[in-house]
Amino acid sequence: MSHFPARPPVEGYAGDVSPEQAWAWVQGGEAVLIDVRSDAEREWVGYVPGAIGLAWKQWPGMALNPAFDTELQAAAASAPGKKLVLLCRSGVRSVAAARRATELGLAAYNILEGFEGDADAQGHRGRVGGWRYRGLPWKQY
Repeated sequence: MSHFPARPPVEGYAGDVSPEQAWAWVQGGEAVLIDVRSDAEREWVGYVPGAIGLAWKQWPGMALNPAFDTELQAAAASAPGKKLVLLCRSGVRSVAAARRATELGLAAYNILEGFEGDADAQGHRGRVGGWRYRGLPWKQY
């Protein structure tokens, strides 16, 4: 497993990390993994054991979660001094969530590639990159 350092702060949040680096931080007790995908995504597609499920947007309609700020602050308060590493489907929503976390005064990193990675030429996810593709821990209901 290769580990890469976090990329420097960008666009209003702490930076980007590879899935492997995020997992190394979590295993080493340096970070808390926050899965910002919708509850439906975690239920249907899979989840990371031990991650905190905290939707940035909820299905149906993908409306912003009105409790996001409060729940994120509570998650951070339960793990003082730890980085927050945010995971979504492909590494896009987690950027928006990391920016919001930064506005709230929290150190939040985006996990590159997300849980499923980018779509391949046939429009299928999970074959190009992402948490699952990289063989990191996950389960399905």
